[in-house]
Amino acid sequence: MNTSSGMGRRALGMVRGAARLATVEVLRKMHDANANARTFQPLDIAVERISDIGRRASISYVAGSAQHKLGVFDAIRDFEQRGLPAVALPCFESHLFIDELQQNTTLAIVDMIAALFAHIRQRYPLARRVGVLGSPVLCERRVFERYGARARVEVVSVPLKGADGLREACETLIGQGVDVLLPGCTDSALSLRRLGALGVPVVDSYSVYAQHLLFAEQRRPARQIRLGVVGGVGPAATVDFMHKVVRNTPAARDQDHIKVMVEQNPQIPDRTDHLTGDGADPTLALYATCKKLEDGGADLIAIPCNTAHAFIEPIEARLRVPIINMMNVTADYLRTTFPAVDRIGLLATDGTIASGVYRTALEARGMSQVLPPPAMQARVMNAIYGTRGVKAGFTAGECADDIVAAVDSLLSQQVEVILLACTELPLLFPQAATVTRKGRSAHLVDPTDVLASCCVEFARGTPLATPASARHEASPVEYAVHANRNESNAAFNAELI
Repeated sequence: MNTSSGMGRRALGMVRGAARLATVEVLRKMHDANANARTFQPLDIAVERISDIGRRASISYVAGSAQHKLGVFDAIRDFEQRGLPAVALPCFESHLFIDELQQNTTLAIVDMIAALFAHIRQRYPLARRVGVLGSPVLCERRVFERYGARARVEVVSVPLKGADGLREACETLIGQGVDVLLPGCTDSALSLRRLGALGVPVVDSYSVYAQHLLFAEQRRPARQIRLGVVGGVGPAATVDFMHKVVRNTPAARDQDHIKVMVEQNPQIPDRTDHLTGDGADPTLALYATCKKLEDGGADLIAIPCNTAHAFIEPIEARLRVPIINMMNVTADYLRTTFPAVDRIGLLATDGTIASGVYRTALEARGMSQVLPPPAMQARVMNAIYGTRGVKAGFTAGECADDIVAAVDSLLSQQVEVILLACTELPLLFPQAATVTRKGRSAHLVDPTDVLASCCVEFARGTPLATPASARHEASPVEYAVHANRNESNAAFNAELI
């Protein structure tokens, strides 16, 4: 993305560290270059001082230290909140951790050292050895050598502790056969031109950086997509969803997992109460939660609550980021995985059923929903909302009995696939792939798992993959479905048949 803001306007933030004169010099050279350009462009430049420098006398400034790093990041974060598109770092030492900064901001950080080596490659194409006059810490950590390797030039660096030994350092580098001298710290960048002719070309570091900031196109680097999760609807279902996100991520280490931010808001009004009675409307609370995720940098949003999807149409119309529709991705998965099946058993809340969200998604793909009889549907609701239901923290006993009975009623209607279309219900079927009763069996499909898999694949930039539960279906866990409490408890404790 170009750093222009508005018509012909160049906007950026500039971090002012301990090297205050460097910031002044870059700004002056930007002004001069702009004044001499064919087309003048208005500049919108905000300068932010590192917060720990000059404000807290008890904190000493050490280049590359944690305080230095955090101070620069706070300044960048301030620019991010102001909506500026790019950041300039005229302090050489800030490039010790520029990669870390870039990984943790959405802004384009304009790399000064990379710009200098790009200039050398273009201006001095025959140069093979570059002599750098850098600070001790930059030379010790061989920062310029790494940049030189990328530019395919050899770097010879000499540390400077002040401007007094500048001529001697230059003569040392020239004696080692360098083709170009590159000032790589504030002292050398501000003082080198004063030495006069030196026998080899000298790069005007701040002038090159100023030109680059003014005229080069600055693009934000690709970054990892961040998933935002509307949590608390319900709380246990959110934890289950997060577990499935982790389980569906192919990872060998922590850093291979996707970025996730959760806004846990259990105070969102109950969705079913509003759809089937006179409960409070959850639309505004859902929207406010989504906006917090959007403002926090989420690139897509997941809502691990089936019933909540009855309210998302007006919400997503006002968001800049997409909501992954749980019904649509689940119906797509069913159509692909079970191409010959056209009747889908549905275990869901009264609110989900009343909203028709699954009926619409299934019918659009040539399938129909099959519901438990009214008496059995009442038991589904009791299993979810009852005093000994899943939302109350139970996963065995009465709630298990009720769901066993509802599953049995669907099996008797000859369904071959049953959707666990309330995010609490998969808690009653851990790892289950099928259910069997008196010779009749059906596949269990968990929309939470489908949604988690879809979010992971979206965040990783690859096509939708089969959910983890289905990938493990080669050895299905078949749960016996029985009529009485003792047998059903055994069934829900993963007793194989």
